[in-house]
Amino acid sequence: MKKVFTALAFVLLVAACGGGGSAPPRNLDNACSIVSQRANWLTEMKKVERKWGIPVHVQMATIHQESKFVGDARTPFRYALGVIPMGRQSSAFGYSQALDGTWKEYQQDQRKFSAKRDRFRDAVDFMGWYMHQSNERLGISKYDARNQYLAYHEGRTGFARGSYNRKSWLLRVSQAVADRSDMYRYQLISCGKA
Repeated sequence: MKKVFTALAFVLLVAACGGGGSAPPRNLDNACSIVSQRANWLTEMKKVERKWGIPVHVQMATIHQESKFVGDARTPFRYALGVIPMGRQSSAFGYSQALDGTWKEYQQDQRKFSAKRDRFRDAVDFMGWYMHQSNERLGISKYDARNQYLAYHEGRTGFARGSYNRKSWLLRVSQAVADRSDMYRYQLISCGKA
């Protein structure tokens, strides 16, 4: 019996230590620090830049806003009467906070049925795919982090209708994404990673 408890304790310890793959890098205000801690991320974002034309700094600023670089990020729970859990606010999940339906659309369109939202390379490819379509359908520049973020958040139909204009908080957030994108761009240039 002692061996069973020892084995169980070991399994629980290993499980608790594992899963650190979705932990965010340190110093999220420094693009050079982020890509030096996660060199493979820079490789994946540059692939997306070549494939879809979305600059690395726009990808990074959007991921920062959506998940703070946490691979298994989810939206908060909703509560009835302040205490009864009623499910999550949306199905958004992963680095890119892609919704279930949009993720399935991406998987089908790109024939990537094994793609996962908590896998960085898949999340940034999704983001590139989505923003490329926003460029084609709405004419939003691939370098325009503010409007790309608004279309990303509101959906292309919502963006086309101007739904964001009724949300002053979202206009502030989209400007913060644009400012962070500019900051990340200059930082990446300064450390030779652009």
